[in-house]
Amino acid sequence: MMKYILPIIFLGMSSVAFSQIKEEKLILNKKREPEVKKIEKKKTSVETIKNYPPEEKSQNPVKYTITDVPAVSDFKTSTIQGQDVTPKFDGTAQNNYIQFGMGNYGKILGDMNISKTLENKLEVGVDAHFLSTLGLKKEYAWDSKQSAATIGAFLNSYGEKGKFNLNAEYGLNNNNYYGIYALEPGDVDLDQRVNQFKVNGYYDFYSNEILNDVRVKSSFLKDHFEAQENQVSILANLSKHGVEVGSSGIALNADLGVGLETVKSEFDIRDKNSSNFFNTSLTPKVTFRKGDSYLMVGSSFSFLNAKNNNALMAEQMKNSKTYWFPQAEFQFAAAKEFKFYGGVDGGLKLNTYSDLLQQNPFILSDQYLKPTETKYHFYVGLRGDIDETFKYDFSAGYGKMRDIMFFKANSLFDDTYTLNRSAYNYANTFSAIYDDGNVSDIKGSVQYFPLENLILDAEVKFTKFDLKNYENIYNVPLLNASIGAKYTMLDKKILLGFKGIFASDRTTNSFAIEGIGSPALYQSTENTDDKVGGYADLNLSAEYKIHKNFSIFAIGNNLLNSNYQTYKGYKVLGAQILGGVKITF
Repeated sequence: MMKYILPIIFLGMSSVAFSQIKEEKLILNKKREPEVKKIEKKKTSVETIKNYPPEEKSQNPVKYTITDVPAVSDFKTSTIQGQDVTPKFDGTAQNNYIQFGMGNYGKILGDMNISKTLENKLEVGVDAHFLSTLGLKKEYAWDSKQSAATIGAFLNSYGEKGKFNLNAEYGLNNNNYYGIYALEPGDVDLDQRVNQFKVNGYYDFYSNEILNDVRVKSSFLKDHFEAQENQVSILANLSKHGVEVGSSGIALNADLGVGLETVKSEFDIRDKNSSNFFNTSLTPKVTFRKGDSYLMVGSSFSFLNAKNNNALMAEQMKNSKTYWFPQAEFQFAAAKEFKFYGGVDGGLKLNTYSDLLQQNPFILSDQYLKPTETKYHFYVGLRGDIDETFKYDFSAGYGKMRDIMFFKANSLFDDTYTLNRSAYNYANTFSAIYDDGNVSDIKGSVQYFPLENLILDAEVKFTKFDLKNYENIYNVPLLNASIGAKYTMLDKKILLGFKGIFASDRTTNSFAIEGIGSPALYQSTENTDDKVGGYADLNLSAEYKIHKNFSIFAIGNNLLNSNYQTYKGYKVLGAQILGGVKITF
């Protein structure tokens, strides 16, 4: 009886101290290719044993063997979406399901996944998700409702030599620029809608001989203000693993990544920015491995052709440049419990409008886009697995970067004394800005299994930027942390979940606006050292499996009822309770 009581006490005590975010999107076990970032193999040339015979792989088409996966999730706070904290019945969940739920704040949730295996192990299916809320009607006199919907189709095929996946997805995010703090406009049109269509293809060979895998990603985006962005990328990984070096017991692994990416972005308001990037990359790596110890040495080369233009430039700005980045990593495994590691890496990241919207949905539909260059990033750490009960990973790093991207708040775009303005012209949007500087980081993650049916995890990350031109980086917290727990009982008929999220204060700029003169004009005064408060955020979830094909669930979000802000002016929903039913078949 104590093994049931102790975890329940733990979950109850946690709810007194922490609080959750505004919204959650429920995603069950789906038999389709997830976002590539969720399944990419560890970015070293350490040998990864695939071991996917077609028959075995067809039972679980989206699981991959990944080396040293971090113990914690990638939960991110957002106005309407976040990490999935829905309970899952491991080993008993069915792939076909329909789920529906409702809660306060007018929240409506719907999920569906239907798939069927045809002849020759060809699997086809559809996947759809919907989440909406009426927003904070008591906090704002204007509209703050939001909704997000995606619908997709997927195909999985399993051949003698590898697996092929193809999926297409359409997504619609309907937001409002509701974060107005400097004016009192009343009922105004603040609508922003983003449509995005994605097509991804992926072929993964079962062996690591020569051609390892090939993936193609494409995205087509358009928003309410006629911004458009097209993006296509192709990545091929070549490898030769397990070459024995004499009789030393050392195995040699050779890898070569070849990539191509092109992005074209065009905006139709304000400065009418446009950008066109074409980037090719080569990443050769050689790894010497013995047991759990290894040494990887390599490089990364990028060849970038960039073009930028806007209404303020006299002529188009062009830039063609070749980049070189170091790539090296070692691990010394003194024992399974203590593995010392370290290395250096770097790279070039293309900042796209689509990526910026994922980080901040309240940005202006007119952005000057530049790539961010990590010239080098050194790191050292210690990780291990103690008695298969306690897993940990701690590291510290230091790097030098160029064009670090972060978000700066915009003021009014004109001083005309009127509230009849465009949705983005109330000092309620943000724009990407860039600065050079250094970054220091400390990270730690742990996972603990005190009981067979209880999993505890925690993560903490400290990130400090030292910029060249700005005294502080805007809208980036110094500290992020999370703790979580999952507990099953009554032979997995009941599953309880807990997730606590924490963030420190963030520095931001903001504006005070007043009317002056006759006829009146608006005058704005900028505060470059304003603060957006930190938060402690709590989730609790529960699911009860009444029948093998029928479950009921409940999720509580932001249970301390804190209307904290994600960005200046953008408060999140208070305490939310959502309940629903799930039918699997």
